[in-house]
Amino acid sequence: MIKASGEERDTIMKGMTRRNFVRMAGIAMATAAAGSLWQDKTSLAETADAPAAPKAAEGGDHYVAPSQRQGGEAVVYFTRDLSAAGLLKAYDAIAQNMTGKVGIKLHTGEPHGPNIIPRPWVKTLIAEKLPKANIVETNTYYQGARYTTAEHRKTLAVNGWDFAPVDIMDEEGTAMLPVKGGKWFTEMSVGSHMLNYDSLLVLTHFKGHTMGGFGGSNKNIGIGCADGRIGKKMIHTGDTGTQWGISKEELMERISESAKATADHFGDHIAYINVLRNMSVSCDCEGTAAQPVVTPNIGILASTDILAADQASVDLVYALPEKYRHDLVERMETRHGLRQLSYMKELGMGCDRYVILDMDHGDTPITLVEAVKNVKPFKA
Repeated sequence: MIKASGEERDTIMKGMTRRNFVRMAGIAMATAAAGSLWQDKTSLAETADAPAAPKAAEGGDHYVAPSQRQGGEAVVYFTRDLSAAGLLKAYDAIAQNMTGKVGIKLHTGEPHGPNIIPRPWVKTLIAEKLPKANIVETNTYYQGARYTTAEHRKTLAVNGWDFAPVDIMDEEGTAMLPVKGGKWFTEMSVGSHMLNYDSLLVLTHFKGHTMGGFGGSNKNIGIGCADGRIGKKMIHTGDTGTQWGISKEELMERISESAKATADHFGDHIAYINVLRNMSVSCDCEGTAAQPVVTPNIGILASTDILAADQASVDLVYALPEKYRHDLVERMETRHGLRQLSYMKELGMGCDRYVILDMDHGDTPITLVEAVKNVKPFKA
């Protein structure tokens, strides 16, 4: 760099008239402003290119009546027979694509859980219809009696799930499945053993849930197939830094996107059975701490359409007399759990319109009111 002498600097400053000074200052200010404007435009361009942060919809506390729905219809099979024979009947109605190696996804429950699907029913189903099938589960996100595979297997023995192989799908790691069309996820982490199965029977105890409002087929695979450390954290925690930081509509949307990953993976080789029995407002994950059951038993539903199966289950509860449905409906609505249904429809996971076929009377179509006509108050 060439430096000017003292005399040279004095000469330069003497030649700098007020007009020249103002002119030079103006150029400097214009240059600075142009730089600032360029930075602002760059910032705006970057903002415009960046995708908008996802936002959960509203309305998960609002029930949409069947008459207000539009779109195609699915078939849902129904029996009032809450027994092993009724479960076999439901399975036969939707078993056509249960081929190859079959997994049976059910909630095996916390120790001594009082409301889980009776083990003798499942034992009969496996013995008579699916002798080579495995029960499949994943470990929990919360620390408890199913947090590790070793603890989980002890609980399985306590609860009597020792009559068939039980595959803890995340025992040996995880796998990522794509989530098509999701706004929260592009992929979901599931138990790696899921990839070992050709077909999946989703056998669900339909009930309430502390955070989800209700637990049907959607939650059974949305939470139940996500592995215990990564997938469930993606759903329940996200970027909140709090274990249960996601709730209401956002939680329902995340559950549904996770369920879609599993449903898409199996394609036509997945079917759904919901057992509407011992429907506490609490999930089976609460075990003996579950709230007492006050909702009457209704029956068993089966479908190859996940949305239709869950929607019909919810509709049957709403079809009950108010004194019977009050507690479970309140749980669904206060947790904004009905967003599970509307978001499944938005994701193209099935139909919220359906025809109920009464398997107890030759597959005759019946209404919701007819299906719950003769329900009796719950007795433990």
